[in-house]
Amino acid sequence: MKEEEIRERVRQELSPARFAHVEGVVQTAAQLAERYGVDPARARTAAWLHDLAREWSVERLKHAAENIEIPSGFGLIPALLHGPIAASFAVEWYGVDEDVANAIRFHTTGRVGMSTLEKIICLADAIEPGRAYPGVEELRAAAQKSLDLALLKSFDATLRYLIDRQQPIFTLTVMARNEFLEKTREEAE
Repeated sequence: MKEEEIRERVRQELSPARFAHVEGVVQTAAQLAERYGVDPARARTAAWLHDLAREWSVERLKHAAENIEIPSGFGLIPALLHGPIAASFAVEWYGVDEDVANAIRFHTTGRVGMSTLEKIICLADAIEPGRAYPGVEELRAAAQKSLDLALLKSFDATLRYLIDRQQPIFTLTVMARNEFLEKTREEAE
């Protein structure tokens, strides 16, 4: 599997703006992987593929979801389907391993028991250089100290954002947030 081949396949699926975001996630994921002892090539692969289906129509997402195994609850919030669908195509097209597939599958939602690679992709998606929102610099600084603390802060910000806009909240995200809250409390003690 060649990175250039993956990159070009992703480029074909995305608008220039979304592709620029993905490039930022790839860069950030590789840096975090180096820092936290994960193979940067695997992090780059997951980062390239994480938003493969992000700009698909709801109809196309639902159609694709009919033919693959979707984790429970994802179908209730169609915008979340792009993660599991991209993970499925990553396995089918490129034979990625389970950890890379899970990093793609859960990059938007998080989950309990995330691997280090999953944490890296989830966080890189939130803090890549093109992101500009209140608090992103704090998240970037936290990411240099602790993946768990940075993810707790990221999930807290996401939950506030969704609540303020009266949007649905995915149960896995709440559960992941609570796990990181517990972990960071233990680290502080």
